[in-house]
Amino acid sequence: MRLCTFSIDADPRPRLGAFVDESTVVDLVTGLSGLVDVPPTMIDFINAGSVLHDAVREALASTTAWSEGATFDPAAIRLHAPLRPGKVVGVGLNYVEHVEESSRTLDTAKELPDRPVLFSKPGTAIVGPDQPIRHNAALTQQLDWECELAVVMGRTALEVSADDAMDYVFGYSIVNDISARDQRRSGQWFYSKGQDSFAPFGPVIVTADEIGDPHTLQLRLTVNGDQRQNGNSRHMLFRIPVLIADITAGMTLEPGDVIATGSPQGVGAAMDPPTFLQPGDVVECSIERIGTLRNPVVAV
Repeated sequence: MRLCTFSIDADPRPRLGAFVDESTVVDLVTGLSGLVDVPPTMIDFINAGSVLHDAVREALASTTAWSEGATFDPAAIRLHAPLRPGKVVGVGLNYVEHVEESSRTLDTAKELPDRPVLFSKPGTAIVGPDQPIRHNAALTQQLDWECELAVVMGRTALEVSADDAMDYVFGYSIVNDISARDQRRSGQWFYSKGQDSFAPFGPVIVTADEIGDPHTLQLRLTVNGDQRQNGNSRHMLFRIPVLIADITAGMTLEPGDVIATGSPQGVGAAMDPPTFLQPGDVVECSIERIGTLRNPVVAV
């Protein structure tokens, strides 16, 4: 399933939707009324569990005619962030070439990490597709980008083994891990990466069954149409089962929580000369089989 949270101009109320094809989004609550009792929000849908998910998947596959007012042209809707996670766990230095470029330009270690490098972003950093990334010139002149595969948790996970970890994944999306490189403080990344709008998220959540192996996906990022990043999730140092096992060794991951699994090479700080986001820029993150997350950069 390709799930989204959306609204329409005539009614700004967020709705839970699914893309049934490239030209049709169905309001799941309205469209499946009488067939499946669907909760109205993405987080409630995730929490409802696999029995409901399977029923919705089957109904979407078998329904050939939708009631009036249940379907929408994707061009006529506004996509929102799929949900506001309870927490976003970021993974730093998780691609070999990014470790190398970071050691040259961001004062990080040259050696590959022997354990995942973790940081957090608050829920207030989340914005959806086409929402602005804030550029506050009083705080940063080094606003940078990172296209990352987002893992969306589907079950409460604590002390989960790597062998069992993928059973806890609901689906996948995209996070643009925005960083104010000049706001790192004594090696701490939270303020650099956690400011409002520094976690664009979306445009959809694709359920795990449709992705299959998440370690085969091409990731690309452009700024104003110019390619800056082009990598593949096969080059992760620590793959998703290892990340989940490491995080949940001491921290509970809950349904709807997001793991941003790290950035391939090609960040602005590593360009020659270093190049950073400016007001008026448009950033697009694309991940194979998920879609494209587009956000403008706006002065505040």
